[in-house]
Amino acid sequence: MKKIKINMLSFADKVAGQGVGSAYLEQVNLIKEGANDLFDVVINDTNPSDIVHVHSIEPNNYLKMRMTKGKSVTYVHFLPTTLDGSINLPRIAFAVFKWYVIRFYNKSDHLVVVNPIFIRDLVNAGIDARKVTYIPNYVSKEDFYPIPKERVLTLREKLNISQDAFVCIGVGQVQTRKGVIDFVETAKRLPDVTFIWCGGFSFGKITDGYEELKAVVENPPANVKFLGIVPREEMNDMFNVADVLFMPSLNELFPMAILEAVNIGKPLLLRDLELYENILFHKYLKGSNVEEFTTQIMNLKNDQELYKNYSNKSLEISQYYSKENVLAIWRQYYLDVYHDKGEVINEEQSA
Repeated sequence: MKKIKINMLSFADKVAGQGVGSAYLEQVNLIKEGANDLFDVVINDTNPSDIVHVHSIEPNNYLKMRMTKGKSVTYVHFLPTTLDGSINLPRIAFAVFKWYVIRFYNKSDHLVVVNPIFIRDLVNAGIDARKVTYIPNYVSKEDFYPIPKERVLTLREKLNISQDAFVCIGVGQVQTRKGVIDFVETAKRLPDVTFIWCGGFSFGKITDGYEELKAVVENPPANVKFLGIVPREEMNDMFNVADVLFMPSLNELFPMAILEAVNIGKPLLLRDLELYENILFHKYLKGSNVEEFTTQIMNLKNDQELYKNYSNKSLEISQYYSKENVLAIWRQYYLDVYHDKGEVINEEQSA
């Protein structure tokens, strides 16, 4: 049988420190390695293809998508609502950009969301639900895995972190939406706990809350380390150095950092958001404010049984989002798109 040609369109990996870029690389590698019997994957190709899969919504990709004679698939990595708290643009420019995002999604033949909760948001924005499919993110266990204790101790020494310190890690761009202020305020309540943040100002000065956040990053409390943008190939070390992934984000879709952390068995402490409920199966700790975050961290630090319980829950999440499960979904999805079955819905979405 002739292989189906899939042209992956993306510039997401051109800007360091973005989860969109990590998701793009993971998905492309998954299909290249696990489905090369069915699909011929090319990147930003200018020749005709059977399927154009758009991973980032630059105008250049919009034109390519509109000109393709094959089917188009667009990855929905963000919605207009998730842009609030991320970038700070003049009101008119922001309104135009939001309009463009929805137009892009409307013009694509099919859409893929990484969290089923956002299907209703797309519908509310005027997009046909029949062309939206939920397929979760995926992170390779070959890239994110536990490392020996000796290596962890060496890394802690390199980072000037005490060998016996209890360490919380936050991951993501430094922006208001990521809850950086609550991350730092929680650290102030827990001077005996070390907090590290991996991520920087990927959007530069148009980052929402830039001046306030810049002041915090440049003058953090003594127990907080802002490490800046960490190359993805070094992030496995950072997760291993830490004891807990603490993400007080105010809005997300499906953070790649969560899948990276659970591969290593790190407990999750997240803000109490509806979006996590159907994708993480309540196998995480949650809080709604600094006081609750503080209490949860102290409980994990002081209760070994609680810590072990939530470490095991993270491993259960990791098993659910295994390579085999997610790859099987993608294989069937692309076949359905190619054969033009119309409404492409998997079991997760129809449940």
